[in-house]
Amino acid sequence: MASMTVNLAVRPRGTSYLARNLLLNAIDAVYPVGNPLKNLPEETSISLTGSGTDLYQQLAAKSGLSIHRLRITKGSDGTLVPNARDKSIDSTGLREQSTIYVKDLGPQIAWRTVFIVEYLGPILIHPLLYILRPYIYKMTNLPHSTLQTLSLILITLHFLKRELETILIHRFSLATMPARNIFKNSAHYWLLAGLNIAYWIYSPSAPTQQQSNPLITYPAIALFFIGELGNFNSHMVLRNLRSTGGTERGIPQGLGFDLVTCPNYMFETIAWVGIWMATWSLSTGVFVVVAVAQMAVWARGKEMKLRKEFGNKYQRKRYAMIPGLF
Repeated sequence: MASMTVNLAVRPRGTSYLARNLLLNAIDAVYPVGNPLKNLPEETSISLTGSGTDLYQQLAAKSGLSIHRLRITKGSDGTLVPNARDKSIDSTGLREQSTIYVKDLGPQIAWRTVFIVEYLGPILIHPLLYILRPYIYKMTNLPHSTLQTLSLILITLHFLKRELETILIHRFSLATMPARNIFKNSAHYWLLAGLNIAYWIYSPSAPTQQQSNPLITYPAIALFFIGELGNFNSHMVLRNLRSTGGTERGIPQGLGFDLVTCPNYMFETIAWVGIWMATWSLSTGVFVVVAVAQMAVWARGKEMKLRKEFGNKYQRKRYAMIPGLF
């Protein structure tokens, strides 16, 4: 197909814009709703053979906003025009007289930064409460027990691994999220996994203060390392499905992927069951239940996405996360 030029006429009225009249390769007229974006131009051009990313970059450059603050949807059905280099303007279905909406999503924060901040909470809180125990609890003359020290080591190792994977391994399909959501996301780890667990397991009156039972402690340690190593392997498989900076998806294969959709969540659960056994704490159990419930929702969603995207190429899984359960 010959390259054609899209002329985009822009009439700014706010943060959410309606651009219409895609003339062959042209999008005409942008009608914003809400607070105005004064720098958005009245006209721009793009080829129908150009990518979705090209369109985002043009609008971002002309509006003075980060490309990650913009969301473009089709006026005909409300579907997203993806910010992807492997999706052409033509393939999105935009045609002559088409309409698009361009919305300012507001301040964004990188997902990598979000993960680093989330996992930093337990890494700071657990050693802090462990060290400051004499100033927090009564009966401070008691030394830390073996189980309390073990609990500190396991939980800190878990989140240090998470931090290293975030920095060195993970490749994200979405670059950013709304900055305001970081407080909600971080609460799960800073409060539930951090303060909630730490306060109870390092108390002199906690079950972890008692002498450990080898019949429980050694299996707990084994489950922890099996879970962590399996989780790491799953993350490496998922990493290799996507090129650096890419958003493409693939069908994962390898250890656990023939059993469930998300073995990374399965192994994560195994590791936390090991931590739960080591800490003997109801507070740990609360975090595990909440975390597993959330991962189950994500796993089911990933199964549906794989079925939709790959069709018959994908071997459907009966269980999304835990074999025999869900």
